[in-house]
Amino acid sequence: MRLEINYIQMAEQKNVTTNETGVQGQYKTWFLDYASYVILERAVPAVEDGLKPVQRRILHAMKEMDDGRFNKVANIIGQSMQYHPHGDASIGDALVNMGQKELLIETQGNWGDVRTGDDAAAPRYIEARLSKFALEVAFNAKTTEWQLSYDGRKQEPVTLPMKFPLLLAQGAEGIAVGLSTKILPHNFIEICESSIKYLRGKKFELLPDFQTGGMMDASNYNEGKRGGKIRVRAAIEERDKKTLIIKSIPYGITTSTLMDSIVKANDHGKIKIKKVTDATAKHVEILVELASGISPDITIDALYAFTDCEISISPNACVIVDKKPRFVSVHDLLKISVDKTKDLLKRELEIKLGELEDKWHYTSLEKIFFEEKIYKELEKKHETWDKVIAAIDKAFDPFKKKLKRAVTKEDILKLTEKPVRRIYRLDIDELNEQIKGIEADIKQVKHDLDNLIDFAVAYFENLLKKYGKGRERKTEIKPFDTIQAKQVAIANTKLYINREEGFIGTGLKKPARSDQSGGDEFLCDCSEFDDIIAFTKRGIMKVIKVADKSFIGKDILHAAVFLKNDDRTTYNMIYTDGKTGTSYAKRFNVTAVTRDKEYDLTKGSDKSKVQYLSVNPNGEAEVVKITLSPNCSARNKEFDFYFETLDIKGRGSMGNQVTKYPVRTVKFKEKGTATLAGRKLWFDNVYGRLNGDEKGVLLGSFEAEDKILVLYKDGSYELTDLELTQRFDADKIAWIEKFEPEKIITAVYADLDKKQYFVKRFKIETSTLHNKFFFIKEDKHVELETVTTTDDPVLYFEKGRGAQTQKIKYKIGKNIEVTGWKAVGTRFEDYSKSVKMHWVEPADGANAQQSLFE
Repeated sequence: MRLEINYIQMAEQKNVTTNETGVQGQYKTWFLDYASYVILERAVPAVEDGLKPVQRRILHAMKEMDDGRFNKVANIIGQSMQYHPHGDASIGDALVNMGQKELLIETQGNWGDVRTGDDAAAPRYIEARLSKFALEVAFNAKTTEWQLSYDGRKQEPVTLPMKFPLLLAQGAEGIAVGLSTKILPHNFIEICESSIKYLRGKKFELLPDFQTGGMMDASNYNEGKRGGKIRVRAAIEERDKKTLIIKSIPYGITTSTLMDSIVKANDHGKIKIKKVTDATAKHVEILVELASGISPDITIDALYAFTDCEISISPNACVIVDKKPRFVSVHDLLKISVDKTKDLLKRELEIKLGELEDKWHYTSLEKIFFEEKIYKELEKKHETWDKVIAAIDKAFDPFKKKLKRAVTKEDILKLTEKPVRRIYRLDIDELNEQIKGIEADIKQVKHDLDNLIDFAVAYFENLLKKYGKGRERKTEIKPFDTIQAKQVAIANTKLYINREEGFIGTGLKKPARSDQSGGDEFLCDCSEFDDIIAFTKRGIMKVIKVADKSFIGKDILHAAVFLKNDDRTTYNMIYTDGKTGTSYAKRFNVTAVTRDKEYDLTKGSDKSKVQYLSVNPNGEAEVVKITLSPNCSARNKEFDFYFETLDIKGRGSMGNQVTKYPVRTVKFKEKGTATLAGRKLWFDNVYGRLNGDEKGVLLGSFEAEDKILVLYKDGSYELTDLELTQRFDADKIAWIEKFEPEKIITAVYADLDKKQYFVKRFKIETSTLHNKFFFIKEDKHVELETVTTTDDPVLYFEKGRGAQTQKIKYKIGKNIEVTGWKAVGTRFEDYSKSVKMHWVEPADGANAQQSLFE
């Protein structure tokens, strides 16, 4: 840890530096005083108890008022103002904020809702009291350091003796002068478990957890230090093809602000929806109705890209340590807090030991006083009371060696205050029992002091047991894919082109001439994030950003939305070199370029020109008819050229010579076939995405008309196309592969009502895309156990326990007939929770997906 700001040191040194006078010196002094005050007294929490001053004063006031019953918040605010020299609004806001976190304060009444942003009711209508957890971990007058309140009338704690890493549980946020702090809340159970691991010298990991739930990618959390970042998303599900449902929201976002961001994105044309409705009650539920023909998958991505459904949070753990602000990690915070807790527990044990030894001492004196009849000195006549005390003290002389400390005058006075009465044997026995009990307690406390680590571990284990129920993690931790805005943006802008003058843009409106030539023509729909690729007659290629009006070059041959890293779209071109008059043909891809740079696709000579250009999305190679100039000396002035004879090379290649004679025309003659191999696709089971980047499981090589089969754990299947924007929940997938109509699916499922396992084999008979079909009964008492598409499946089945265990291999493929996909199947075995089953993997590894989706 290192000091990051010197305001406090500067304030301390201002009186020993140069003596500045006048207005300038006063302003410097005032600023340093103000900066120090804001940092220490308002914005940044103390590391000792994890509280800002206003929070500490509220809790102290509530402890003074505590009688086990609820108190009006207005009354709590009034009591807190005895310690906090600010208005009631700041105290009320801090109190509501703590109450909504449901840890230190129990609430009664309408305290608002952090999910919807609804405010709490007025302080006179709501009530609060300290929670049992707060009373256990935050207060102990014997270990508290005290100071005078701002007006000197009362005592208030410097810090509370907090025996828990409260700062990590509640989080904190504040803006001071020149610095800020943002510590995210963490899970109560995980804090306790991490504290135990730290005490035992083990490694631990702490990640944020939010009341609002949602999903979180914490791969760059950096232990909460400056420079770290987390991404938080709402949980969005597809209710049907026309409706999305948002079931949780990101931290710091309310349903109202989230809906506002969705409406704003729709108004700006980034998404297309009909309406958005807040149906939040016990659980968050925001319904998003999609416009007709809009893909749910693309809309989910667009919601993450353009709305508050995904936000980034940058933590910045700054706390007050020794009256100075320091930047630390959440791991450092936990270690400091746990060490502080251990020290407080040690102090409490030492205080308890002292109290027990005092109690043992006095109980032993009392036993001796009555058992040895020393009390009879009170019946004797002595000149003064001091001599009575001296006589009693002398009577104790034979027993002083057995005592743990000296006998004081206060001890004797306390004994003389007891009524002198006849002492029965039972009274002495009671004292002996008390002494034995005290000695046992002393022994236990000494044992705890000698084994302080174990005692602290037991303390956190007890907190976990007493208060951990219902505090399970709410925020799901999972890695997020990066959504490219241009891939999901709605094409809501019309793009125009003036081929003759060489302009492209969204603001072109020049009408055509009377003969319908020239003018601006509609090119395509695009989004503000798109790039445009264009080719001119001169052989110049250029990629530009969509703009109101951009100049490309006169005589534009082709323009379209540019797809970066597209290695399948192939350009077939024939051009004539301006210097030699020779014509060349070439085939090339354009995968990556520098925006706004001109690329010459010819040999670079003046007056070179493009004779023919075609764009082929799957590398098609057509046949063209070339007609030469009638005045040339070539014998054959007309011939066909086959592009399939050319290899696909880089855009800068010269190409192959077609003819050295002047070309009159090049015309399309015959459509060609695709010359590219099928596209290989992988399934990334981390992000649930199809991709061509070799991430995840290879599904195979696909042609445009091929489909993908997805088998789900709920007993349904779905056929999908090859669109890479599709979203899959990998946790719900049992199997995914390239669809082959003749392939047989084998499934084993359990009918819990009938206490039976069933097995069935079937083919996919439907052809509808993006629709789920259940191949087992859609019932909560029917569960899919395992499924495979192996040609000759063999099932390993283990049932029974101990010596009665049976291990069987069933050759399902040879014994079960193929039926329709709606059939019930064949009874297989009796159901049992102890059954274990899996497919025996064939030698060719066809079952390799099993480990990924089990």
